[in-house]
Amino acid sequence: MSFPQQLAVDAAAIQARLDAAMAGLTDQPVIQAMRYAAQGGKRLRGFLVLESARMLGVAETRAISAAAAVEALHAYSLVHDDMPCMDDDALRRGLPTVHVKWDEATAVLAGDALQTLAFEMLTDPALGAGDTRIALVAGLAKASGAEGMVLGQALDIAAETAAQPLTLGQITELQAGKTGALIRFSAEAGAILAGADRAPLRAYATALGLAFQIWDDVLDVTGDAALTGKAVGKDAAAGKATFVSLLGLDEARARATDLVRQAEAALSPYGAAAQNLIDCARFVIARQS
Repeated sequence: MSFPQQLAVDAAAIQARLDAAMAGLTDQPVIQAMRYAAQGGKRLRGFLVLESARMLGVAETRAISAAAAVEALHAYSLVHDDMPCMDDDALRRGLPTVHVKWDEATAVLAGDALQTLAFEMLTDPALGAGDTRIALVAGLAKASGAEGMVLGQALDIAAETAAQPLTLGQITELQAGKTGALIRFSAEAGAILAGADRAPLRAYATALGLAFQIWDDVLDVTGDAALTGKAVGKDAAAGKATFVSLLGLDEARARATDLVRQAEAALSPYGAAAQNLIDCARFVIARQS
């Protein structure tokens, strides 16, 4: 199955798992907001979980809860990221953000509930023995917490009022947490499930995550809000240092392309079995949203 086909199939499977996880919850506004926030998106992180697992011989039926957990965690991060106290966005995936459609308190609580749902799903016995599930919980916690995504977000907020714009090294460090950490965990999850060496997938995902963020910066300059599903041009308007503002548009594109080559090279131990992960890396710098 080609990468676009597999991505679509995986997205549907992940959505079904998320829907099942929330099916028995009471129909309160916070639950409605959770379901709303968990709809749509590329499901790239969940795909990385499932595809890395498949490549290493782990069935989708065993890995699906980990893929859905990553997407629940990612959904929570977007809900909070969009709020007025953080990035203050009114549009996400072409729809009103949660705090706009409901209110700020509901958005906070819906995000909190999606985060805890993610860790609940990682207790699914189908994922394997207890030590495997503990490794997944620990990995997701580290990737999403004070050493990963949350730290990156905090550095990003601090940069908005800093006396001096961030350097290239500082932006790279920031994005390694804010965007890269969850992408790294997603790719490594397959190796955790298979009991395999994580190093090649970690190297792949480290390069992939940085390419992803560089391309996001490119889209903030060149993108169309109708295609991206969110506001564009915000970084330049705010005077924020980005990969594009520091490198220039052409050099940023070239840097992202080189990172994709690095990601592909990291997968060489897997041979032809890694083709969908290679195609995923190429997609990251071809996407319009």
